[in-house]
Amino acid sequence: MWRVNSSHAPLETTPPDDRCAPAGAATIEKQLLHDALRRAREDLVRKLDGLNDYDAGRPMTPTGTSLLGLVKHVAIASLGYFGPVFDRDPGVDVVALWGDDEEDMWAQPDQTRAGILELFTRAARVSDDTINALEPHSPGLVPWWPPQIRQTTLRHVLVHMIKETERHAGHADIVRELIDGRTGRYPDDPSMAARTPEQWADRWARIERAARERGA
Repeated sequence: MWRVNSSHAPLETTPPDDRCAPAGAATIEKQLLHDALRRAREDLVRKLDGLNDYDAGRPMTPTGTSLLGLVKHVAIASLGYFGPVFDRDPGVDVVALWGDDEEDMWAQPDQTRAGILELFTRAARVSDDTINALEPHSPGLVPWWPPQIRQTTLRHVLVHMIKETERHAGHADIVRELIDGRTGRYPDDPSMAARTPEQWADRWARIERAARERGA
């Protein structure tokens, strides 16, 4: 069994019951949720574009957050939620991948950018296979969630993993900006070229002044 980690517990207190939803509506909903998960995965992994192994894996916050760590964490979480939770074989030992000392959140010396991307690709494939094979109301069991909500459904897990992936994609946005200043949803997002570096610096200064005035 995985270690208990409160960050993996959903905000909902009870999983939604969609067993009575019309078949067509349930299919459309699953497709919409699946598409949202795919987009979130793409947004996250795109933040590694153009980086070498060092920059991709170096800690950028006091708590050690790194881009490779975020990608690795989402990959392992996906393997668990769309594998054992639905009694499906993810093809890897998920418990071993978690490791000790929150090893799911950082890349070990022998774990390269290419290797973690390969793990992320595997996790996406396992997730997609499970989502395609099951119905939204298909039952699952999440043993590390609180007892009252451990019995869940594919729909609930999909919503949870969309939130998890989007949350870490947001972290990755900030981490990438700290590394080399690259911002925006895409590597060359035209919306971010609306200001010159000088204009961005002026904007930063105005926000800083406002914060100081409020705190005075």
